[in-house]
Amino acid sequence: MTIEIDNDSGFCFGVTTAIEKAEETLRSGQRLSCLGDIVHNGMECERLNSMGLKTIEHDDFARLHDATVLLRAHGEPPSTYETAQRNNITLIDATCPVVLALQKRIKRKFEATRNDERQSDIVIFGKNGHAEVLGLVGQTEGKAIVIEHFEDVKKLDFSHNIYLYSQTTKSLDEFHRIIEYCKEHISKEATFQSFDTICRSVANRMPNICEFAEKHELILFVCGRKSSNGKVLYNACREHNSNTYLIEGPDEIQSKWLTGIESVGICGATSTPKWLMEQCKERIERI
Repeated sequence: MTIEIDNDSGFCFGVTTAIEKAEETLRSGQRLSCLGDIVHNGMECERLNSMGLKTIEHDDFARLHDATVLLRAHGEPPSTYETAQRNNITLIDATCPVVLALQKRIKRKFEATRNDERQSDIVIFGKNGHAEVLGLVGQTEGKAIVIEHFEDVKKLDFSHNIYLYSQTTKSLDEFHRIIEYCKEHISKEATFQSFDTICRSVANRMPNICEFAEKHELILFVCGRKSSNGKVLYNACREHNSNTYLIEGPDEIQSKWLTGIESVGICGATSTPKWLMEQCKERIERI
C-alpha cells in the first residue's frame, strides 16, 4: 500500500501567523486567552491549551479586565475592540490580512451608501454565526444581509441597490452562480455590484485537491467538522472520489476502509495541522 500526504494541504498563512503569535506569547511566560477557538481543529486547540492557552467566549471577554487576549485569524467586529479599550485588555491581533482588508471594504461601502435615496443592501455570502461573518456584519452596524446558499439569493429585494461580498472561505463556483442570478434579476433602476473576496489560499487549492483525489483509491480528508473551508474542500474531494471519508483524527480511521486498497491519499483544510495528517498516516501503517 502507498500512502501519500497532500503537500498543499495544511495551515494557510493567516492560521500559521495566529498560532505562531500564540506560541511566542506563551513561551515568554505570559498568560494568554484566545477569543474563540484559535483554529477550527479540536486537536490543535488541545495542543495549544496544554501549553497554557485559555479559550474564552464573548461573554467571558465582556467580563474580563487587565488581561491579554489573542484575536484569531477570523477577525472581530468593532464592538470587540471597544470592549478591550473599556476593560484595559491588551489585544494581540492576529486577524488575517485578507479578512482585515475585506472588513475595511465593507465598512467603506456601508458608510458611502447609508444615505442613498434608494435603499442599499450589503449582502454577504457566508455562514450565519461564523466568526468571520460576525466580524463582517459588525462593520455595517448589524445591517448586512447574510445568505448561506444559492437558494437564499431568491429572497433578496432586487428593487434595492445590492452590493455583494463573500466570506473568504466560501465556494467560488457557488458565489459565481449567485452573481449571475443577481445580474439577471436586479431592477433596471437599481445598482448591483459584486466583489470577489474569496481567499485564493482556499480557491487555489481546489484544482490540486481534485486531482489528488482522483489519484488514489481511498481519500481521508482530515479536518475539524466546524471548518467552513474544510466542508468546501471535502465536498470537492467527494465529487472526484466517492471513496472519501472526513475524519477529525487518526482514531476515526476504520480498518474496513483499507480492505483491498493499494493507494491512500491524506489531505486536509487550511485549518488542518501537518502533524495531524502525519499521525493519520502512522495509524494506517500500524493497521
